[in-house]
Amino acid sequence: MKISLYTGGFVQTNGYLVETPDGNLLIDAPEGIADWLSQRGVRVDDVLLTHQHYDHVMDAALLKAQGARLHAFEDYTAELTLEKPARTWGLPISVMPYQIDSHLVMTEPLRIAGLLIELAHVPGHSPDSVTFHLAEHGVVFSGDTLFAGSIGRTDLPGGSTKQLLGGIARHLMTLPEETRVFPGHGPSTTIGEEALNNPYLD
Repeated sequence: MKISLYTGGFVQTNGYLVETPDGNLLIDAPEGIADWLSQRGVRVDDVLLTHQHYDHVMDAALLKAQGARLHAFEDYTAELTLEKPARTWGLPISVMPYQIDSHLVMTEPLRIAGLLIELAHVPGHSPDSVTFHLAEHGVVFSGDTLFAGSIGRTDLPGGSTKQLLGGIARHLMTLPEETRVFPGHGPSTTIGEEALNNPYLD
């Protein structure tokens, strides 16, 4: 398995290309990632959305038009993407609507591209936030739940600090300490590093 990082869009959002002998998938769809894939000559069959805030889904409709299947916790809504609030912040945001192909079911691991992906619903940053854990490879894609030295902001619509911290404690900090964490923004880290040094975690 090979993981490649793309970072782009208004707020420097991470998207991850995961390549395996059995297929390719994306974690999140920030603005510009479709062109990045084209430049690399790579096609993806599946896009897994950690959540649907605008910066993580700007290229979702474009990727779907190119044949990728979209997987998310809930269907697209303008409320989930935060388009209206973002425009009040002065960001010229316009997300092209898209249709989700498959809803993520927390009780059932995904089997995509030869990978077994365990799911956890970790709301608090966004109501639909999901993490993707590849236990066999010692990797978790945390979206905007857990960052290197920080956690996702909880002052957005549907946010809850208590809910987010509870979900991180239950679903992320119980993973092996050597697990590599690939977040929605900023550098990667490990569960052990965050357990020791993240000021938001007890």
